Amino acid sequence: MTADDQLIEALDARVKRREDRRDFFRLAFGAAAAGAAAGLIPGQAMAQTVTDADVLNFALNLEYLEANFYSFAVNGTAITGIDGTGAQGSATGGRKVNFTDPVVAAYAREIAQDELAHVNFLRTQLGSAKVAQPTIDLGTSPSGAFSSAARAAGIITDVSASFDPYASDENFLLGAFIFEDVGVTAYKGAAPLITNKTYLEAAAGILAVEAYHAGLVRTVLYRKGIGTPATATAPAIAANPALITYAGQISDARDSLDGSSDDDQGIANVTVAEGSGSNIAPLDANGIAYSRSTGQVLNIVYLNKAQVTMGGFFPAGVNGNIKTSANNA
Repeated sequence: MTADDQLIEALDARVKRREDRRDFFRLAFGAAAAGAAAGLIPGQAMAQTVTDADVLNFALNLEYLEANFYSFAVNGTAITGIDGTGAQGSATGGRKVNFTDPVVAAYAREIAQDELAHVNFLRTQLGSAKVAQPTIDLGTSPSGAFSSAARAAGIITDVSASFDPYASDENFLLGAFIFEDVGVTAYKGAAPLITNKTYLEAAAGILAVEAYHAGLVRTVLYRKGIGTPATATAPAIAANPALITYAGQISDARDSLDGSSDDDQGIANVTVAEGSGSNIAPLDANGIAYSRSTGQVLNIVYLNKAQVTMGGFFPAGVNGNIKTSANNA
């Protein structure tokens, strides 16, 4: 059996197990939701009318998360300049990645610069209305956010095990994959809430950059998943189909949190009509990217499908008026 045949067989098996895994993820996150029952909020998640500043501050919280993750991975330190309204916290647990693939290292440095630029831009636009960086968990503890997400996705299984996104190039890419697609759908979903055309244009520009980042991460994961043949100037890179499987499982886990729709997609596409191939751009039948509401985005970063105000990567919640996840329990 050739390597291509093995990959196709593995992806076929993934498709057959897809629905079973979704049921498992919903049960797993349901158990996590029960542990956070004290954070349940009665009534509607977002009854008040949101302002442009509310939407930009919501985006700023997400940019704090991404900027710190990439800063840790590239520089070994958290970002600075995090004051503002609300409870200021620190980003903890991250460390520098010992990159072995120069391409991944270069991409990581570029994305780190972009995400920090997003933070600085939003803080400047918001002025005195900007929110402070909240507490962010980017560590590798078995009970921490990365490990909880990886466990729910089936990447690790033991409750005492941990997932370390700083341990290797591949782990770093999987950690980045958790965030990047969410950022794209968050900006698209928030766009209709913005009334100021100047802010809307800026948000569209950030969405485009986040989409480039997401496509890049998805592309590199897929390429490492199928392997690279030898060339005259470079040796072959062995295929690691587990990366494609894990990306699909992370996609399924996100889908189990944000409601009943099945929009999230992995990085490989296997259907009877199309055969085996990449799925770099997660689109609908019309070639359009999907959206998430602010509540659905918070379901994912809080790692909880219930209506709560904290958890996961934001142990004390986000700052600003948009802080409650949707009720998908």
